[in-house]
Amino acid sequence: DSPMRFQEYGVGIFLMIPTKSALKKAIKKGLIRIDGDLATTATFIKGGEIIELIEEEKLITKPFIFNLNVLYEDDFLAIIFKPKGISTSGNRFATIANCLAMNLKESPEKDATTPFPVHRLDYDTSGLVLVGKTVSSRQKLHEMFENYLIQKTYHAVTVGNMKPNSGMIDQHVDDKEAITHYNILDSVRSQKFDALNLVELKPKTGRTHQLRKHLLWIGNPIMGDKKYFLQDKQHKGNGLYLHATALEFNHPIKGEKIMVKSELPKSFMRIFGKV
Repeated sequence: DSPMRFQEYGVGIFLMIPTKSALKKAIKKGLIRIDGDLATTATFIKGGEIIELIEEEKLITKPFIFNLNVLYEDDFLAIIFKPKGISTSGNRFATIANCLAMNLKESPEKDATTPFPVHRLDYDTSGLVLVGKTVSSRQKLHEMFENYLIQKTYHAVTVGNMKPNSGMIDQHVDDKEAITHYNILDSVRSQKFDALNLVELKPKTGRTHQLRKHLLWIGNPIMGDKKYFLQDKQHKGNGLYLHATALEFNHPIKGEKIMVKSELPKSFMRIFGKV
């Protein structure tokens, strides 16, 4: 009846972008065109426009040859191990998204699509990444992430004396609620950092850089973090000591419980041994 902002109207009109946050991400990535022009968050529609979605994976023209460790796979989804030092997805050629097709089996389902990650790990973070192989599974997995129905467990090496041994960090990130539960598994003395701690992290929410920001906020940043660090406790070698260790959720199609874990990186083991 009257002009409407597209980012309000467009929620749910495409199966692949069922939520407002997913729609905003698609707009920012330049994946939506309205009457041939790229949509923006300021675009208004009046009615009668042609709205087009370009799926992100369709922009990939040449596969990236890279062997992945596949820890779980069926016709609907897969869980793979992402090494640190490689992007999950994005504009780079060398990404996890760009090598999934060569590492996974083709789905026989009617709504099978190019396999694509349904969440991201930072470039310097290693660990488990969940991949959707059909349109319906990707949609449901996105919804499960939005509703915090997928439990993620991380391990990090933090610097400085850290107390108490367990607790909850409740501190907004980007003006949004953000909650992280933590548990210290081991600590060793360090001449440079006073102490190094092996910490298990269970984020209740999934804000950008939440774990890195939360640990800096309590004064115990992750070792190797070049963005969130204390001036006198910066480690310049061997990257970020953050690892996505486990994923636990109910299968979006079959309903069965899925629990996949990965081992701690060798760089962690060199500090703490077997835990």
